[in-house]
Amino acid sequence: MNRDPATTAEDKVWVEIATPLALDALRRFCDDLERLYRINPYLDFTVWRNTGPDRYHIEFHNNSNEQDVALDLTRRRESDLAFIVEYARGIKAATRFELAATERGSKLTITDDYSRLPPAEREQRLHEVDKSLTAWGQGVFDYLRHLRRWGWFAPWRWYMRRVWTPMRPMTRRITWMVILVDVAFFALFLFVMLIYWVEYG
Repeated sequence: MNRDPATTAEDKVWVEIATPLALDALRRFCDDLERLYRINPYLDFTVWRNTGPDRYHIEFHNNSNEQDVALDLTRRRESDLAFIVEYARGIKAATRFELAATERGSKLTITDDYSRLPPAEREQRLHEVDKSLTAWGQGVFDYLRHLRRWGWFAPWRWYMRRVWTPMRPMTRRITWMVILVDVAFFALFLFVMLIYWVEYG
């Protein structure tokens, strides 16, 4: 369920992501905060730098609202199953991540908190609201689904960690299109060779 941060009393929006992973596996996955944020298909990162324990400086272009963002963030752990990422400035005060077990695996709830500013100022800065939360949730869901299927395969893990994750979102889309075209041409080649073999073999 999502709510408009400009009109609700709580000033929060959230997305729930059902995952096929066991709770411990989801916890390990969420420990890698950089990967978790880079999965968001609307955030085009140029800088992600550790500045201390659970402290980071990040710079990115948010394609969901066309904002260039540079800020410092801090992760504060509430428990083994919940942590908050607090932002030093901006309309968004924090993002909370909560993990829970389910009958079929686990779920991750990501909540953006816009309560930092008074309502009047927030109304004036609506153009800064991050509209990527739903797409981020879908991206995390897809990543974890593939992780469950291919995580046992070491080359896949290496590719996702060392190649795919640092890529910019546009580069990922272009790479995927190139792979699809190459696979299609290879399938066409095999089809032509099959016809040749049937006719002249």
